[in-house]
Amino acid sequence: MKITRFVGGSLESNGYVIRAYDGGGCYIIDPGYEPQKFINFVKKESLKPLGVLLTHHHHDHVGGAERIADELSCPVMIHATDAFVYKGKVDRELLDGDTLDLDGELLTIFHTPGHTAGSICILSEKSKVVFSGDTIFDTDLGRTDLVDGSPKDMIESCCKVIDTWSNEYTVYPGHDGSATMKQIRKYNQEFLDCLTMGKKR
Repeated sequence: MKITRFVGGSLESNGYVIRAYDGGGCYIIDPGYEPQKFINFVKKESLKPLGVLLTHHHHDHVGGAERIADELSCPVMIHATDAFVYKGKVDRELLDGDTLDLDGELLTIFHTPGHTAGSICILSEKSKVVFSGDTIFDTDLGRTDLVDGSPKDMIESCCKVIDTWSNEYTVYPGHDGSATMKQIRKYNQEFLDCLTMGKKR
């Protein structure tokens, strides 16, 4: 998988364009800001847009989605729970376990509530990568004190989903840089604390 990262806005949100090979299909993940940059890149690289994937409904991750979808004639996809909050057009509501095809590379949707009720992570077993939105970062977790956040759900997501990923997976988050699960298990104290709290239940 080829991954191109775009950083935008005052919150320095990460957006990604992913593709299996040059000139093939692509997905645009979390284009929060500067949609024209994504559009120009897709056109310059002669890519075929398959969809805009939104990991959650917060504006710094969805702000450019509708314009990109209109300009490139591709669908917008978000988890069904966050679709009720997202103010733009939704073409497909995603559910836990759904799969998407990227020119033969399978992308699996994991529902990981906690930051928002409909947060998702997008995983490729073939490339050993995960796009985690604001669920998990290199050294901390996404906030759970916003309107539809939930500390309880975040613990469940860490214990039942994220902790199942092997150390060789690389996590590409919604802010800051990427990290392997091996690094996360060593340096992410909030994640480790969630695992401890989950075992006490």
